[in-house]
Amino acid sequence: MPVAASAIYFLNLRGDVLINRLYRDDVGGNMVDAFRTHIMQTKELGTCPVRQIGGCSFFYMRINNVYIVIVVSSNANVACAFKFVVEAVSLFKSYFGGAFDEDAIRNNFVLIYELLDEIMDFGYPQNLSPEILKLYITQEGVRSPFSSKPSERPVPNATLQVTGAVGWRREGLVYKKNEVFLDIVESVNLLMSSKGVVLRCDVTGKILMKCFLSGMPDLKLGLNDKIGLEKESQLKSRPTKSGKTIELDDVTFHQCVNLTRFNSEKTVSFVPPDGEFELMKYRITEGVNLPFKVLPTIKELGRTRMEVNVKVKSVFGAKMFALGVVVKIPVPKQTAKTSFTVTSGRAKYNAAIDCLVWKIRKFPGQTEPTLSAEVELISTMTDKKSWTRPPIQMEFQVPMFTASGLRVRFLKVWEKSGYNTVEWVRYITKAGSYEIRC
Repeated sequence: MPVAASAIYFLNLRGDVLINRLYRDDVGGNMVDAFRTHIMQTKELGTCPVRQIGGCSFFYMRINNVYIVIVVSSNANVACAFKFVVEAVSLFKSYFGGAFDEDAIRNNFVLIYELLDEIMDFGYPQNLSPEILKLYITQEGVRSPFSSKPSERPVPNATLQVTGAVGWRREGLVYKKNEVFLDIVESVNLLMSSKGVVLRCDVTGKILMKCFLSGMPDLKLGLNDKIGLEKESQLKSRPTKSGKTIELDDVTFHQCVNLTRFNSEKTVSFVPPDGEFELMKYRITEGVNLPFKVLPTIKELGRTRMEVNVKVKSVFGAKMFALGVVVKIPVPKQTAKTSFTVTSGRAKYNAAIDCLVWKIRKFPGQTEPTLSAEVELISTMTDKKSWTRPPIQMEFQVPMFTASGLRVRFLKVWEKSGYNTVEWVRYITKAGSYEIRC
């Protein structure tokens, strides 16, 4: 069910109404007084963003020094309401030069009223795309002196863009060089036991695109997804080609993707927005290729000494390398002195986080650098609890490597003018929560 908002209020931190808009007559004008009395003047303001008072629901969110409150008299989709607030704030920022606070609202209240009439009709959210709204609401807001003035662009066929099927892209775009940049960015989440047993492992990824294409192009993206390859083989009456395939879970797409075609043909087909956007998100839980293996050995020699030996092996190819590798090895709080021996990179003791921090700027593949450290502890009589040994944490970035094995098989661009396109594809794997118990 949509939001079906009865009213929306913009309040400052004192509870004064900056701007309000009533969309329905099923709530009284004293709703803001109820919000001030029962929520703002109590200690429950930051406990829950959804409250029910007198048969009405209040959805509120604080952005800088402004509270945005949506009042609903019937059952409504809470997630849709907060999504509307986030998109509306982004829209206001695009008009105000990136600022959204009490001063920006006071300086642009006429423009805000005009936008509120366009983005919500009788309590139901409408189009909140800044690119489309700026085609026919051309009034400029009072901008911050620190914001950059947007580039002037022609406004062709505004009515067509507002009512057409492709609302995220305007017509008449022309580029001297037609290019498409595609980045596959993955984060590896790992929890491994001290004996090397994987307790939890998954990969969350996203496909980012940056398009500089003329006209109204139609793009088709092919991945080595198992279901997609099987569907393609059925449509072409060919056996599935050998090679690694992966199973994507929890896939979400940008609104430009043709979902009907994806459900029938399992192909990612879309007319892209102009510039940078996130095409899709996904998650993989099986067949994960771990970029690093960590082998720790920690020995407690009495109450005043420890020996730490950590070996990190890079599993990816020898011609590849990782950047910005950081290994954080926890030590007890009563650490007094440390000495290191490393075969690569540099190490130091960071007392603020109680860790030995080992940094390797460039980590080649198929190598096994080691760290050996002696840790001297302060013997205390008050602390009798045994050390819990927190897990070792890693940070890294591996270019041209995917832990999931995801690969782009093809990226086709079709446009009626038939111009040539340059495609750039890049793979990046980062550490999400990469932890090894010791």
